[in-house]
Order: sequence, then structure tokens, then C-alpha cells
Amino acid sequence: MNAPERQQPRHTLQARRVQFDFASTPLHWLRDDPFSTHIINGIHMLLPAGELWFCRVYNQALPLVKDDTLREDVEGFIRQEAIHSRQHTQAQTYLQAHGLSVSFAERAEWLFGTFLGEAPFGVKWLQRESWKKQWLITRVGLIAAIEHFTGVLGQWAMDNESWELNGDATMVDLFKWHLAEEVEHRTVAYDLFEHLCKTELGFYVSRQALMAIVFPLFLHFIAEGGRQLAGQDPDPRARRLARMLLPQVLVELQKVGKQTRNVPTFGFLLKATARWVSPNFHPIHEGDTEQALAYLARSPAAQAAAMV
Repeated sequence: MNAPERQQPRHTLQARRVQFDFASTPLHWLRDDPFSTHIINGIHMLLPAGELWFCRVYNQALPLVKDDTLREDVEGFIRQEAIHSRQHTQAQTYLQAHGLSVSFAERAEWLFGTFLGEAPFGVKWLQRESWKKQWLITRVGLIAAIEHFTGVLGQWAMDNESWELNGDATMVDLFKWHLAEEVEHRTVAYDLFEHLCKTELGFYVSRQALMAIVFPLFLHFIAEGGRQLAGQDPDPRARRLARMLLPQVLVELQKVGKQTRNVPTFGFLLKATARWVSPNFHPIHEGDTEQALAYLARSPAAQAAAMV
């Protein structure tokens, strides 16, 4: 199986060893928008465990990769994701400095370490060699589905101007640096999953089935992370989010996204999911690499890292 012809030149993925100082970052780093602030801040509790899980799965998959170019891309992906994990772990200290518990991170550790681990809940038959490889490929496919959202959200962030107008510069740079790299490596997870699948039909069917799992889980964890933080915020506007059920959070996401442009709307996420369904889908068409690299060239953290 061959991926659609790439429309942008390939380049080598590099890990940028960035650092951020959140000592002066306010709790509501998006001015007068506690809803968007907490929805986005919830990501700090989800990503450290999730991206280390990406690295573990991909390190296990590397021996199965028969294409040298793809192997190089996967290795670059691993290096970038490891740094993403570390920087969002550092951002948890910013939340704690404002008096918020980050115990929700324990749920993420359970999700990626136990539920999606090498032998979920100690299921013995998944440890047999005949099933071990298939479970590994399934987890590679789950990462491909997750990376679809990180890629489209990355392009959304590249196009977005509201964060610079309304947000704390350091936190904005953390997210835009990270999301620019998600655009930069947006094809890797998809190409790896396709490479490991035996047939084109099997690849198509399995990626649809896996997206049916990932999309509702993605919405649940994003909403729940935001709710957990909002419930600890002394601002009554924030505590309103803590009382919302998931459907209410999605309605509010649609409304706030349209009003402030500080978060993508629920409709945006639905449309992105619908594009995945197409047999002709490929993530190369979901973002602009040159635009992402242009941000990375002017990112204060990435510039500082390049000088070290």
C-alpha cells in the first residue's frame, strides 16, 4: 500500500529542547475566559502519560518497520513526543502553584498504563506471541486516530490569532510550539499504521473502528480534565463548567469557540472526524508544514533552544 503522493517536501524531524517559565503566568491565562483556559489546561494532565505511551508503543513497533525513511520519521516522532511529555509535566507545576490538584493525571496514567498497556488488566492471552503483535498494531492504530486530532488542532492553532491577543505569552508559546510540531509530524502515525497493516481493506476498516473508540474518549477526557480543574477554581464563572455534563460542555464549546475563537468548536471536531472516514483520506492534506515551521522559527522557546 502506498500513501498518497506528498504535496510538500519531506524534511527530517528534529527534537527542539525547549524550556518554559510559568512563574508569571496567571491561572486564567486566556484573559476573561475561564472556560477555554480550563478546557485547554486539562491537556497538561492528559498528555504526559499519553505521549510517553506513544513513545513506548513506537519503540516496540520499530523492529517491524521495513522502510528506512519511515523508520527515520518514527524515530524523530519519538524524540519530539518525549519532549512534549516533559514540558506538559512541567506545566503541571504551574497548576499546582495556583493551588489546583492535578490528581486527574492519575486517570491518564491508568488509561495508558493499564487499559492500553501491554497486557490490559493482566489478560494473559494478549501476551501470547500470536496476539502480542496484533495488540501492538492495534495500539499503533489508536495513536494514528489520536494524532489526527492533534494534527488538525495544530493547524487550527497555526491559523488562530486570538491566543496572541488574549493570552499569556509563555503559555501560548508552549501550546503553539507543541501544536506546530504536531503539524510537522502529522503523517507519521498514519503512515506507520498503514505500513503495519496487511491489506488495504483491513487498514481502512480497522482505522474506522479505532476512530469510533478514540473520538468519544477524546471528548470525554478533554471535558473531564477541564471540569476537574474548574471545580477547584474560586471564580464562580469557572465552577459553572465543573457542574456541566458532557453534552453541556460540547454545547458550551461550540458557543465559546464561535464567540472568542480561543477554542475550536465542537462542529470543527465533528468535521475533522468526518474527513477521516473517506477512503482517500491522508493527513498530509490536514495541515501546512511550511506554516508550522514558520512558527517554530519565531517561537521564543524554540529560538532559545536552538542557541544552546
